[in-house]
Amino acid sequence: MINSLKVTNYKAFENQLIEFKPLTLLSGLNSTGKSSILQSLLLLRQSYQQELLPNIGLALNGELVRIGIAQDAFCERAKEDYLGFEITWNEGKKGIWRFSYDPIKTGADVLNNLDSKLPIENVYKLSPFNRRFHYLQAERLGSRTSYEMSDYQARRLGQLGSKGEYTAHFLAINQDKDVLQTKLRHPMAKSNTLSSQVEGWMREVSPGTRIKINSNSDIGLMSLQYFYGDSNPYRTTNVGFGISYTLPIIVAVLSSSPGTLIIIENPEAHLHPKGQVKMGELLSLAASCGIQIVIETHSDHVLNGIRLAVHGGKIKPYDVQLHYFQRKEKEGQTVTEVVSPHIDRNGRIDKWPDGFFDEWEKSLDVLLEPAGE
Repeated sequence: MINSLKVTNYKAFENQLIEFKPLTLLSGLNSTGKSSILQSLLLLRQSYQQELLPNIGLALNGELVRIGIAQDAFCERAKEDYLGFEITWNEGKKGIWRFSYDPIKTGADVLNNLDSKLPIENVYKLSPFNRRFHYLQAERLGSRTSYEMSDYQARRLGQLGSKGEYTAHFLAINQDKDVLQTKLRHPMAKSNTLSSQVEGWMREVSPGTRIKINSNSDIGLMSLQYFYGDSNPYRTTNVGFGISYTLPIIVAVLSSSPGTLIIIENPEAHLHPKGQVKMGELLSLAASCGIQIVIETHSDHVLNGIRLAVHGGKIKPYDVQLHYFQRKEKEGQTVTEVVSPHIDRNGRIDKWPDGFFDEWEKSLDVLLEPAGE
């Protein structure tokens, strides 16, 4: 697993160290740098996939993330003309990457390696570079009449696509395989197969949900239908967005083996509060099975699901890392400061910086005051 990420001169961060645990939660106001931390890992992965690492440079644009040009990536407060990332893994393994920033070539979309100090070759067998990886971005595919098929992505690489576009095909390929992680098996599912377990967890979002996968290989498309009890099948376009947005997350988690890195943006999207709490619980269970989970969220319900999982002994408190990104004024400039609250065995959090999931409490304080005339 990844233990830490150090970011130098990238976007909002002149020099920032972020620690990771089996379950890492990033939260904070919009445009404070949460996505930039995720992008750091994604930039390295897509550069490796484009065969630019380890010898050539950093690809700012690709299938995983599109930053734009060099000027968009470089920190305005940087004192040196380079952009750097440093990852440490378990057992003391480390990778260091430095890429040059040429003020004359601010329109470039590939940053060249600055020097020959490259990470040892075997780090490219670790996450985020290997095949045990899933990234689901905030803008996932909603309800569609059909979904793409890709033997290369879904079967050979075991990928769902960053928007979840290959989820139906992946599920069709693997639906009869057992979910091997006992902790992840839903107690109300009919069997241990992936399809039954997916349905079991989907019922936490929408009670009674059953899924049917239809394939039209002649035109390379898949379709999904949903049943509720003994009802007639419904097209995905006739069910809530929460179903379509949640399905890729559940499939990714249940199909992953220990050592997999899963990065998820806004797992709460389109989910009702109970579903968001259950999502926090599921992600906690996955992290307790050796799957590394990194999530960016604005949901206090997801956080509470994690706290309940800690309280219930489903995940150890020291396996959870919380980071809150906040803005501070420093020497006349607005900078991002990262505060890292700790969670204890009872699911309690030691500090609540201003803006850290405290809006409900602030609103309640106002509502408890007598209304004005």
